[in-house]
Amino acid sequence: MKKGKKSLNVLLFGFLFFAMCHQSHAQKIQETLVNHGPQLTASMIQGSLFVEDASGRELVYTVVRGEPAHLLAYEVKTQALVFDVPLPKADGAWDLAESSDGYLYIPGANGSLFQHLIGSDQIKDLGIALPEETYLWNLTAGNEGEIFGATYPGCRVFRYHPDEGFSDVGKGPLVKGENYVRSLAFHKRTGLLYAGIGSHAHLIELNPKTGVKTDILPEAYREKEFVYGLEIVPSASGEDRLFALLTSGNQTLVINLKTKLVEQEIEGMDLKALASSPSGDQVYVSSKARILAFDPKKPFQEAKTILAKAGTANALHWSKAGHLKVLTAGGNLMTVDPVSQKESSGQLDIPGQPIPINAIVAAADGKIWTGGYLAGGHASFDPQTNAVEEFKGLDQTEGMVRSGNEIYMGIYPKGKFYVFDSQQPWTSKEDNPRFLGQIPGQSRGFALAALGNTQKLAFGMIPEYGQLGGALVVYDKQTQDLNTFEQPIPDQGISSLIYHRDVLLVGTTISGGLGIAPTTKEAKIFIWDVLEKKVVYETVPVLGASAITGLMVGPDDNIWGMADGSLFVFDPKNKVTQRVQKLYDFPAFKSHLWRSAFLVLHPNGYVYGTDNKRLFRLDPRSMQVDEIAEDASLLVMDPMGRLYFKRGTELWSFFPQSTNSNLNQ
Repeated sequence: MKKGKKSLNVLLFGFLFFAMCHQSHAQKIQETLVNHGPQLTASMIQGSLFVEDASGRELVYTVVRGEPAHLLAYEVKTQALVFDVPLPKADGAWDLAESSDGYLYIPGANGSLFQHLIGSDQIKDLGIALPEETYLWNLTAGNEGEIFGATYPGCRVFRYHPDEGFSDVGKGPLVKGENYVRSLAFHKRTGLLYAGIGSHAHLIELNPKTGVKTDILPEAYREKEFVYGLEIVPSASGEDRLFALLTSGNQTLVINLKTKLVEQEIEGMDLKALASSPSGDQVYVSSKARILAFDPKKPFQEAKTILAKAGTANALHWSKAGHLKVLTAGGNLMTVDPVSQKESSGQLDIPGQPIPINAIVAAADGKIWTGGYLAGGHASFDPQTNAVEEFKGLDQTEGMVRSGNEIYMGIYPKGKFYVFDSQQPWTSKEDNPRFLGQIPGQSRGFALAALGNTQKLAFGMIPEYGQLGGALVVYDKQTQDLNTFEQPIPDQGISSLIYHRDVLLVGTTISGGLGIAPTTKEAKIFIWDVLEKKVVYETVPVLGASAITGLMVGPDDNIWGMADGSLFVFDPKNKVTQRVQKLYDFPAFKSHLWRSAFLVLHPNGYVYGTDNKRLFRLDPRSMQVDEIAEDASLLVMDPMGRLYFKRGTELWSFFPQSTNSNLNQ
């Protein structure tokens, strides 16, 4: 029997059974859900700070990412872990700040602010800083116990005081139309705040008492994406200096706060951490894995190397003893005497935490591969043995697709692509995975598709921060060329891809990179001619939908997809949308929608999908939807017909009843 005819018979058999036995069996469905546990872990530390407790004991605090994140404290002298407490509902924190009254504040990555009395064993969740603000970035300490914080997506600055609670000191967005206040610094001499904005760079001088805002970033630098980091170096002469890190790129401006003039442009400085001597005559910074010292009144080229192989610094601190303390991103705690150049170091024991799954694919060997969110890394799960193996070396994976024995990966940031031969050992330092290239101006490759037997693959892109219009990228295995086609649909990103009947079909999203509002109103599906390298047909399958996701070949051999809670059926041969059926209510569009639904056609005749945080089963004839599980996203099917999805850090599977097992009931 021919393969196509056999598959069709299986589908018809499934439909026939469903007509005979259409009642749902919720209890039996629940019994087939299996939790395979967390797949990926990381010891990625973020916000870090050197402090002293009430007794004068020197501590270093840091936050390790995870679900939840943990606040850790180590005694600097012994390097012993003395405090380890989870941060409820927060998966990380980019910054820490110490207030003038001895409290440590932690900006949760869920919009909450946490408070911890330094040296104590307690942490307090102060709640959401400002309504509708879902992410807190930098913090900076003000006067008399006050703390200020930077927010997303409303581009705001809040103030918190233990006696007065939260307030919006910027009285709304600092820059209209922008989403990020990414960095923040308080100038003690004047009481003014300096706020770095993205994803179109601005540097705002804010009076927190009056709400008056002034943009002091010179026009020449406003083509940058972010003012990503800010630090103030006080000076005995009164000429305090503001260090402002600009991205994209890695350029730091040194601004004299007395004259408001840019005195220097420094390339290659990492402004995650900065320390200065009490006089302000020596500034210590991290640059290209080194710790450097320089006089900010003099050219940076005169900087001296203090530590040659330090790595990236998460925190720098000038101690009372006249020593420089360094905590690196890798957890190395170092002390150096700049005079004698004596140094000591030790590796902190950073407890690994589970991190969220961000991509799933079924490999040729039957293993289920996952990629991790933010901290990166990959893992494989073997359904035969239940063994999980982790693999380090790559950043955050947005999408993966299998082509033969190979797994192709879209990696964030900076639009990178890799390929991994699953039949060979993972040796990231020896080209497995192998770097294929990256696409300038593009950020995230969520959509990937193998183009049949053509020896080509297609990658659909979301552009960089603050930009609209994703590229379509076609990779040729034989020539190893990446061919980029900018904005096939103007001002729209690419959210889904499928190759069928020698045709590449592409679904779009009205969203661009973070930090810019869409200018188009409806997502499209279009046909791309791989040989002619152009769009040959485009249409709006669902009126008003913001993204086309979940493309698959349906039981009728047409293309099925989802668009904001509605299923559509598109006939690519006759170029017509045959059906649109609303399946469920979908949340209103907010800032962006890059991916949403995932659909698979099971051999039992049903369509299974994840969307809107649930796993569901769809009868293709009646369009009836039955919910199987909540808190579910992503979806792949292995050769046995077992479905895999994720719940946060955990990999779950669901084995649908086959036609035969149903008949045997």
